[in-house]
Amino acid sequence: MDVYERLREILDAHPTGAPRSPVFEKIVRMLFTPEEAEILTHMNFSPKPVEAIAAAAEVPVEKADRMLSALADRVLVFSREKDGKRSYGLLPTIPGLFEFPFMRGEMTPDLEKLGELWEDYHRDGLGESFAGNPTPVARVVPVEKSVAAPLRVHPYEEVRKIIDSVDFISLGQCACRVTLKRCDKPTETCLFFDAPARFLVEKKYARRITREEAYAVLERAEEEGLVHTSTNTADKVGFICNCCRCCCIILRGMTELKLPHPFSPSGFRAAVKADDCIGCGVCADDRCPVDAINMKEDLAVVEAGTCIGCGLCVTACPVEAIALVRRDDGPEIPATTREMLGKLLTEKGKLEKFTKIMKS
Repeated sequence: MDVYERLREILDAHPTGAPRSPVFEKIVRMLFTPEEAEILTHMNFSPKPVEAIAAAAEVPVEKADRMLSALADRVLVFSREKDGKRSYGLLPTIPGLFEFPFMRGEMTPDLEKLGELWEDYHRDGLGESFAGNPTPVARVVPVEKSVAAPLRVHPYEEVRKIIDSVDFISLGQCACRVTLKRCDKPTETCLFFDAPARFLVEKKYARRITREEAYAVLERAEEEGLVHTSTNTADKVGFICNCCRCCCIILRGMTELKLPHPFSPSGFRAAVKADDCIGCGVCADDRCPVDAINMKEDLAVVEAGTCIGCGLCVTACPVEAIALVRRDDGPEIPATTREMLGKLLTEKGKLEKFTKIMKS
């Protein structure tokens, strides 16, 4: 079997997937030399000491360390140092191989071509593979000001409390907007936390920021009409993306690909107070990212089944005629990352293969 196909099969065992496609073959050939791809086939998604990888690949430790260090510098493998020893692990397609190389925001001809290929691949299988079946990888978190105080809110439903729960925060460029350039929304909006954040800062693909700076990023995203999306777990999350409907892979799973479970909505939905609505249309025309609000006889009407509970309509209404209310059939949020991965792998029929790879 071709080394690139062997690598693809390993990457495809991850919940986010790497489905077979001529487009992805072009991507991996751009990213990795055959020698690099070969050593990656002796790795998994858990960081291993370089000595163990070298032994499995039957190459000298010095050579393995040199190759993997160069790949980590290009953010194509994950690396970390613990107790003076360097370990390396594979990155999944999302979040990882797709986003990380673009997070500096500096585009070269090769990166321009790579961005085009990732866009083609999004339509040729990756978008569907990333989506849930039915448990999604990502979920919507409502903007802070849209959730009224009387509502019972879990910590994972409050975007600031997510920020407060992490130890290390990084900020990088949105790969989706950097590559597609379909709108004028801000691009430095991608927040990563803890281990991936430290990695991106170490490799100079993101910058470390304070909690206060992270709050400011969220506030600006809200002002610009960007949707907060995060890891679909109730414990510590890995990222918060701030997504537009025209560029971002997560939202476009719904708006363009029409997938049944592209991401999980928040535990809320928008509701209009008919007596207060003045029919200005701001919510429908300017704020709703999924066309869940329509104007009927000068009254905003919400399609509850389409609403993702982002809260952007609430904060833009000039007369406070829209509020978020608790969904009767709110999504079940996996309690931990381990639980989420287990559900995803089981639903996608990958549990046995993923377990085998992780034990190798």
